[in-house]
Amino acid sequence: MAWAAIILAGFLEIFGVINIKRLTMKKWDAALYLFLLFGCSLYLMSFAMKTLPMGTAYAVWTGLGTVCATLLGMFKYGENKEWRRLLFIAMIIGSTVGLKLVS
Repeated sequence: MAWAAIILAGFLEIFGVINIKRLTMKKWDAALYLFLLFGCSLYLMSFAMKTLPMGTAYAVWTGLGTVCATLLGMFKYGENKEWRRLLFIAMIIGSTVGLKLVS
């Protein structure tokens, strides 16, 4: 159950980041969604941290958010798509999986 909570928390973080981008486009309803999504994400992360080690839970939460937000920026918002960014995304994924395997 803790793993489901941390993965859902990571996805809620991604939707929160999307609303940060929407705020820069003057979409004011995004502020409500931003606080709601980040609040739910932090609640689920705190629930997961009752069972999972803090470092592993935080790595999965931030790793999932970082990877998905970067890919979203690249493919939806036209950010730079150079191979080095993809290499570092792969390193984040590998590091997160590695933390899971050793904890």
